[in-house]
Amino acid sequence: MSKPRKIAVVVGSLRKESFSRKLAKAIAAVAPTDLTFDFVDIGQLQHFNQDLEPTPTAEWTAFREQVKSADAVLFVTPEYNRGIPGVLKNAIDVGSRPYGASVWNGKPAAVVSNSPGAIGGFGAYHHLRQSLVFLNMPTVNQPETYVGGVAAMFDENGELINEATREFLTGFAQTFADGIERHLA
Repeated sequence: MSKPRKIAVVVGSLRKESFSRKLAKAIAAVAPTDLTFDFVDIGQLQHFNQDLEPTPTAEWTAFREQVKSADAVLFVTPEYNRGIPGVLKNAIDVGSRPYGASVWNGKPAAVVSNSPGAIGGFGAYHHLRQSLVFLNMPTVNQPETYVGGVAAMFDENGELINEATREFLTGFAQTFADGIERHLA
């Protein structure tokens, strides 16, 4: 068994019945038991404004500390207009500042995108990965994790009912765990 690791989970959707949040919970449920998942709320973050850097808001500070305390980060996002939602981009910007003090720097990461459509958030996945390269976050390369048809994968209680997806997410979670260990060893 590997060392216990804390994963900050950043969900790119604020919607109450968010498919992204349901997917993140499904991943946590099938992940190796040495991983714990800490869901980070991004909905309360004020829009990034460099003028606020000298006196960051309490929400910015709490967010940064929560991410900083994690060993790795799991991003689960829907696709909006072939990219990531603005609220997720804002969280990335808040965490990356002030210059030289990014909470993202060097943290292993994984990206899961999703869409009710067939291509599973391909655009959002690659949009987000582009930012993570700049932020120096070593990211799981394979499997690329786009989940299409997500609207039909959960029951009325938010439980994953698609067995093929459960198996895929189990393998993905193990690959992520292995990548964290390789990076942090």
